Amino acid sequence: MTGWDELASTALVGTDRRPYGGDLLEAAAVEVARRRAGGRVNEPGGVEPAPGEEREAVGRRAAERLGRLLGGEHERLIPEWLAAAAATGRRVPAYVLPELLERGRRDRSIRVHLGVLAGQRGRWLAGQNPAWAYLLEEPTGETWELGGAADRRAHLSALRAADPGQARRLLESTWERETPDDRAGFVEVLADGLSMADEPFLEQALDDRRREVRQAAANLLTRLPGSRLSQRMAGRVRARVTISGDTITVEAPEACDRDMERDGVRPKPPRGIGERAWWLQQIVSRAPLSFWGSPNVLLGMKIPDWDAEVKAAWVRAAVLQRDPEWARAMFGWDPIADLLECLPPEEQQELAARFVRGHDLDSQLIMVLGGVSSHWREGLATAVLSKIVKVNTTQPWNLGELVKLAGEHIDPALFELAEDYSPAEPVQKVAALLRFRADMYKELSR
Repeated sequence: MTGWDELASTALVGTDRRPYGGDLLEAAAVEVARRRAGGRVNEPGGVEPAPGEEREAVGRRAAERLGRLLGGEHERLIPEWLAAAAATGRRVPAYVLPELLERGRRDRSIRVHLGVLAGQRGRWLAGQNPAWAYLLEEPTGETWELGGAADRRAHLSALRAADPGQARRLLESTWERETPDDRAGFVEVLADGLSMADEPFLEQALDDRRREVRQAAANLLTRLPGSRLSQRMAGRVRARVTISGDTITVEAPEACDRDMERDGVRPKPPRGIGERAWWLQQIVSRAPLSFWGSPNVLLGMKIPDWDAEVKAAWVRAAVLQRDPEWARAMFGWDPIADLLECLPPEEQQELAARFVRGHDLDSQLIMVLGGVSSHWREGLATAVLSKIVKVNTTQPWNLGELVKLAGEHIDPALFELAEDYSPAEPVQKVAALLRFRADMYKELSR
């Protein structure tokens, strides 16, 4: 630990038992001030003490387990611990804060719950140490009028879940005053409860100066088959696609005009993709999938030119439009995790279990499993455990990531199933990690 970490940790150890931080906590603030000022120190009396806490901290055993995670034991479980702790409405003990905030500085994926879990003292520390200032941008529960960007997005999300129309009207009332970054984030919130009532607002957002705002609006309009954008894209595809018998004839666009750009088509392709192929993929992916008919029929047809591009666009369209029928069909052509996200959790697991049973252990299998929602139920759990037992007899050195995924994503309540499934060492490692997680949830429930 650095001198700052030691000082802050020491200063915070006793703060859960008193309303204010005391002299040591003030000393920690002065140390931070000294560093920020390049070694010049203000008078200690000028540093405000840390505030008291309004919410109870998690129990001692739960906090000790978090310490073990932060110390490197099963550290990939840190996001799960934080999410479970946040769901209890409690906070982390103050003495854990320096190490947790430092971890959040390095790992953005754990920040989502830190604004609440860190409590008042966590935000106080973030105000003293520039390296932890990211915490001040995380949601704290403040309102639309008073909160920062993250609080306002959280407020809009909650309102959108309760009353989609009211949330959109609230956003419309302040739209012109919002920053470009905030506008892009707020548009994405409208994905929840999206309907044609949102279409006029989103159509106007296509004229925003910021590309990220236009792209976010186009993505949502693509999910509305009746939107003006979807109909324009359908017209573009109709002009370039002919279906005759068992053949689909395709002519890719020769140019990307301003109207296409306004509708979300990006003119410059990624490296390795030609311009016409890139434009074709984008207009096909944004045209309503109802334009095409049955995906199972289409996948059996011939596409003499642009075959790979059209099918890649169908995959993208299934993801953008959240279409379960197309996601199922295209998963058979290109099994990627993004397609599974279009399906309910139970169906995700059924499809993934079939894939595991019929596919060798490779990077694609790992990627597919990584996209399946936790917690895996018995069907997928037994398919994965069976795969582990099978591979253990031929390639035990190749099991590391699969064992970790199984231990991290199988429902922890199934630890006894894993313990009894096989005495093979990799399976027992899975069982041990499941029991670790089961204990973790039990501690957080107390």
